[in-house]
Amino acid sequence: MIKRYMTFQKNNGIAPYIWTILCILPFYFIFQAPSTIEIVVGILLTFVFFILYRIAFISKGWPVYLWTLILIGISITASSLYSYVYFAFFLAYFIGNIKDRIPFFTLYFIHLISTSAAINYNIVIHEKLFLTQLPFVIIIWISVILLPFSIHNRKERGQLEEKLEDANKRISELVKIEERNRIARDLHDTLGQKLSLIGLKSDLARKLIVKDPEQARNELKDVQQTARTALSEVRKMVSSMRGIRLKDEIIRVKQMIKAAQINFVSEGDFTLANVSLLTENILSMCLKEAVNNVVKHSEAKSCFISVEQSWKETVMTIRDDGVFKVAPDMLTEGHGLIGMKERLEFINGSLEVLTKGGTTLIIRVPNDVKPLEKGSEND
Repeated sequence: MIKRYMTFQKNNGIAPYIWTILCILPFYFIFQAPSTIEIVVGILLTFVFFILYRIAFISKGWPVYLWTLILIGISITASSLYSYVYFAFFLAYFIGNIKDRIPFFTLYFIHLISTSAAINYNIVIHEKLFLTQLPFVIIIWISVILLPFSIHNRKERGQLEEKLEDANKRISELVKIEERNRIARDLHDTLGQKLSLIGLKSDLARKLIVKDPEQARNELKDVQQTARTALSEVRKMVSSMRGIRLKDEIIRVKQMIKAAQINFVSEGDFTLANVSLLTENILSMCLKEAVNNVVKHSEAKSCFISVEQSWKETVMTIRDDGVFKVAPDMLTEGHGLIGMKERLEFINGSLEVLTKGGTTLIIRVPNDVKPLEKGSEND
């Protein structure tokens, strides 16, 4: 029991005690009234206020605003008849919890104007009981001005944080799904063809082992070489899952292009800024796929690669002077272009293919972080 009490006190501080005092305090002012009728009316108003206050908190839609207006009326009555202005604090807290902006501002100004009028009325008529608590009245009036905005902003911030958390969870799930799809595509592209080839050559070697042992031996050598190549590609794929930087990928791409005896030209800084590792990883995979197409299919004599960054986006261009061997109406089906588009769509990127005078791939991805303005760097 003591442990539960200490936990409650730790989580809520002195707020419950303040609310308890404010709930008991009306009766002190009510019993200062000169007549029994006024005391009875005051007690009834107090109970009605707390009952409607509770109902207003659990209501939805237009009844909330009706109960609030009635509560404001009771608060003004209590202030005028009994010099009790502290119901205004309850209302300030309640109005701050209204989510919709228009009702919030409407009820806020109605409450502020009515409370200010009631306070001024008591000051003008020189109500003795009211004037003795003037410092506390001023505190309540300041609370009526500031408390609703404080609570309303805190609620909005809490809702935004919840939405942000949900969005982050959704993004995390999408990243996992995309990574699974990427692994599936890479495994299919890397192992599918080679395992099929190994199977075909193994069957051929089995059939030739008696008829033509030398040819069977050659086929088995091909099987061995294909298996080694597949293993090497799997290792590269596993390495790529750890995240590839574009500046590291361009080194491997340059080696591949030169090994294919293709003239290599580059332009721009391949050390990117304002992009996430995920975005850079996808750009690197697209670059690798595009250069593979150049080397294997284009019969090009030169290859040009450039990277340009603006405040809004990063643009990577891969251009060759070879022959594009896929019909224009089948662009999305050829040479891994569909896989590149799917990867880029995940990060809101785009792929444009031009086939005049060779092949040009233009890849655009938005920057994840906007750079600081020069004037604000020293702020």
